[in-house]
Amino acid sequence: MARTARRGLIVAALAAALAALAPTGVSAQATPPRNKAVFQVSDDSPQKWNLALNNARNLQDDLGADNVELEIVVYGPGIGMLKSDSPVASRIADALKYGVKVVACENTMRAQKLTYNDMLPKIGYVPAGVVELMKKQQEGFAYIRP
Repeated sequence: MARTARRGLIVAALAAALAALAPTGVSAQATPPRNKAVFQVSDDSPQKWNLALNNARNLQDDLGADNVELEIVVYGPGIGMLKSDSPVASRIADALKYGVKVVACENTMRAQKLTYNDMLPKIGYVPAGVVELMKKQQEGFAYIRP
């Protein structure tokens, strides 16, 4: 009888474990896959910046802003375009409003003697732009360099 009781306990435990693993009425299609892209902008050219910002906007328009996660990583000569008085400051501010994350490389800022007060409000900061690009690619972000 001990053997039968033990077998019953094992069967009950397995059934409970399988029930815990079973889906709970949530459809696998409830959340569409999120598209992710990271842009590298290291140029100080307003044309290059406008191209990157247009690409980001086109992705949001084509895929739906809620279906895409976008980040623009800025370092090197491109960092000056994140200053409050840059020729593309208003376009960058608009991109931020529409959910595009824009991050500045703090290594470049130090090298160019820029402070947070020099920069556009609401941008983000990363210790090293190239490391951020690498991490984002490891997280499955598509890499785009306009």
